[in-house]
Amino acid sequence: MSRNRGSGASVSAESDGARDVRRSSSPAKGPRRQLSAFARACIAAILVAVGMGGILVWRFTTDANGSLEPPWFSGYVDVTVVPQYAFETPVGEGTKNVTLAFVVAMAGQPCTPSWGSTYSLDAAKTSLKLEERIAKLRSNGGAFAVSFGGSVNSELANSCSNATDLERAYRAVLERYNPGTIDFDVEGDNLADSAAWQRRAAAVAALQKERIKEGHALSIWLTLPVTPQGLTDAGTSAVDQMLAAGVELSGVNIMTMNYGSSRSESQSMLDAGTSAAQSTNDQLSIIYQRAGITLNSEQIWGKMGLTPMIGRNDLPGEIFDLDAARGLNSFAISKGVQRVSMWSLNRDTSCPEDTPEDPASHVCSGIDQGTQRFSDVLSAGFHAKLP
Repeated sequence: MSRNRGSGASVSAESDGARDVRRSSSPAKGPRRQLSAFARACIAAILVAVGMGGILVWRFTTDANGSLEPPWFSGYVDVTVVPQYAFETPVGEGTKNVTLAFVVAMAGQPCTPSWGSTYSLDAAKTSLKLEERIAKLRSNGGAFAVSFGGSVNSELANSCSNATDLERAYRAVLERYNPGTIDFDVEGDNLADSAAWQRRAAAVAALQKERIKEGHALSIWLTLPVTPQGLTDAGTSAVDQMLAAGVELSGVNIMTMNYGSSRSESQSMLDAGTSAAQSTNDQLSIIYQRAGITLNSEQIWGKMGLTPMIGRNDLPGEIFDLDAARGLNSFAISKGVQRVSMWSLNRDTSCPEDTPEDPASHVCSGIDQGTQRFSDVLSAGFHAKLP
């Protein structure tokens, strides 16, 4: 499973024949958490509003400490694609959060972070005006996350075999941009590299503890491919390794896209996505139990994200339209999903009439959107600011 990732890079489909792990039929439910004073105050406010005849819908998930966390939407932005997407000037509530993609190893320098393998962090500052644009986004009330990896190029842990150098590379990104949230989008051959996951998990765990000690919270997300049957074996192993290393995961974000032969002909893209989400919820319950953490199904939903590829996907016959977006948004709200994203904000517009259907464009969706934006549809009910 892969996604078209800017810069004209070609991509290939990952084998969709991977087995899903065995899942329990009824995930164990953990003990009820005591609500914080803030939580009780929020509930009291809701009861008062309802008692006064008002209608107030306020959905929160909880973090590991029981604190309330509102759900959020953040579309991915391909930083290096031309023409540049002006993420620094949000066009609506659905574009105030952005996930900037992708930090990978510099070409020829396996332990040096870069954007898209071609722009060093210094070059991104001058050529892409990246830091200036991030500052402008913040001044406009927006927020951002940094995503490592992607379907092409090499994620730093896959190319950098020296643990000290790897930790230094990740730290350079954190110190440069000071994100509150980072995302590891790992797929293809990178996903199957167990040794790289061990290095990645150790480095991320150390940096997370370091940042927290310095007073900088660091939210960690894994973004992983799925079939309608859930995470692949490599994906479940990746979550296992991160938890075993002591990483406090904010959640697992699944890529509901590019299913290939794992999706039956009678299964719509929306149905495939909701099936993948439900199966992943079951799998994560088992994974967390293995790590000694008992969470019920509702709590697991609060540690999940859903990310479709809007419009035409990379594989023939896979089109995620606006109706599917509305359906996925409703599903996410009903389940209490923490995060919704999409690939990508660069693509959230209709293509010119003469644009070929294949391959999927990295600057337009490939379907007629009219005046509608996927970011508006998918972000409904997910307007909190990124952590």
